[in-house]
Amino acid sequence: MLGVLRAFTLAESPSTEKAAADRCAEIMAAEWGKRGVSVSLIPQKTRGNHIRIVWRPAGTKSAGQLLVLGHYDTVYASGTLQKMPFRVSGRKAFGPGVFDMKAGIVQTLFALDALLQTKTHVGKQIVFLWTSDEEIGSESSRRLLESEAKRSDAVFVLEPSLGPKGFLKTARKGVGEAELIVHGKASHAGLAPEEGINAVHEIALQIARILKWNDLDRGVSVNADVIKGGTRVNVIAEQARAIVDLRARRVSDMRTVEKKLHTLKPILSGAKLEVRGGFSRAPMERKVSAALFTCAKTLAAQMGIVLGEATAGGGSDGNLTAALGIPTLDGLGAVGDGAHSAQEHIFVKKMPERAAILAALLANS
Repeated sequence: MLGVLRAFTLAESPSTEKAAADRCAEIMAAEWGKRGVSVSLIPQKTRGNHIRIVWRPAGTKSAGQLLVLGHYDTVYASGTLQKMPFRVSGRKAFGPGVFDMKAGIVQTLFALDALLQTKTHVGKQIVFLWTSDEEIGSESSRRLLESEAKRSDAVFVLEPSLGPKGFLKTARKGVGEAELIVHGKASHAGLAPEEGINAVHEIALQIARILKWNDLDRGVSVNADVIKGGTRVNVIAEQARAIVDLRARRVSDMRTVEKKLHTLKPILSGAKLEVRGGFSRAPMERKVSAALFTCAKTLAAQMGIVLGEATAGGGSDGNLTAALGIPTLDGLGAVGDGAHSAQEHIFVKKMPERAAILAALLANS
């Protein structure tokens, strides 16, 4: 498993560098092709090609399908390996993208090996889909993965687990981004301040307004994290803008926040306000994961493994499949820490455990 993980990690695959991502996709596709499954690369114009693998077990009579979902793109630019090389130190393996989420793809590969080698009965066709742009919003892959999910009885997402105990993610917050744009009126700040309409003041008042929407106990957070406005200190600011991060744990709260956003009105007389954007991924509520988690927990217990669950603050493609009402279980990937950082790592000995749990789930779903 470490050998394959090393090969996948050395094939750098930044979301925004198509040539590099395509090379990684080819390496991964070749490795999957050794298993006698149907492998295809789905061409993309500006992003890396997506990888679709289909395994129809011998003797399968059911028309059902299971979807195993993940991404091979990473947040690291080409050349990162020079300062952040793949290495194994003690119980951990380090490298760009090992945790998020190339180890999850490796674990899936070996879960398939386990099923093939033990000739375990699997009653449904399985589609493995590895996409190239999850880290930047899944724009090129969303239609594809949603189409596959609609044909599936369940979706298993190989995103990393949560925390050192490897909790599965049975719920995820909905995620979005909104932009507030204010148009004011420029004027000399000393000679004629009364003739101006200060866009910076208006955006500040709007931020103070939306700050009151936060309800951390309910999992609702609204944060203005980027703000720009004005030109010179002695000029009444004519324009200002803020980019706001949106999070909600419940679909009902997501809709409430979006309604409030798009009904905002200017506070200062004469100011004009535009609101763009909103939630891009709906919350993954626990109800879509509950039955699958119970199954996973029972199967893991039979192996002497204790599985826990948690709610993740970030989104994944699991949000998209859950929003369709398809049973979805997330966080089945690697156990480790440090995603998107120089200390990204996985715990090596957990890899076979996670592969075994996935194999058991595929055989019992």
